[in-house]
Amino acid sequence: MKIKTKLMAALLLCLTATLSAEETRTEIVNATTPAQDAKPNSPDVPDVFAIPGKFERIVILRFKYQADLLAGLERMVKEQKIQNAVILSAAGSVCSYHYHMVSNRTFPSKNIFVKNPEGFADIVSMNGYVIDGRLHPHITFADANHAFGGHLEPGTSVFTFAVVTLGVLESGIDLKLVDDKLYR
Repeated sequence: MKIKTKLMAALLLCLTATLSAEETRTEIVNATTPAQDAKPNSPDVPDVFAIPGKFERIVILRFKYQADLLAGLERMVKEQKIQNAVILSAAGSVCSYHYHMVSNRTFPSKNIFVKNPEGFADIVSMNGYVIDGRLHPHITFADANHAFGGHLEPGTSVFTFAVVTLGVLESGIDLKLVDDKLYR
């Protein structure tokens, strides 16, 4: 009974805090150099390419209340010695969120960072990659009105729990070009 009361109190606190929370949005230009941003597509770079591989193992990560989702992912990737992986899924809830998404259609690219330190939502999904030990996670949240999300940023705090599943790729897989905006 005590745990149920504490959970209800935490939920009420999260709900009350959210009513007064302010969501902030900050736009940042991701310019490389003018020459790199003006670089045309190369005929030597294929429109699409395949990287065949197999999963070596599956790792399921479980996060507790108030854990920072991105910091926990980064820590587990290091602890589990994960070099390359696919983020397969996620579920849970948050009581604060921070993400960014592309906010224009021409180079230089721009991102809008959305942060709500008291916002609450369910985690509907997460996907992305671990590339040479570096995370590139995208997350989808949902509240009572809509789904939203983008690239996961620090400051996303777990509410009830969160579970993230990683498919760790076999050694020898090279994902370096997967998220390189200049490889075009």
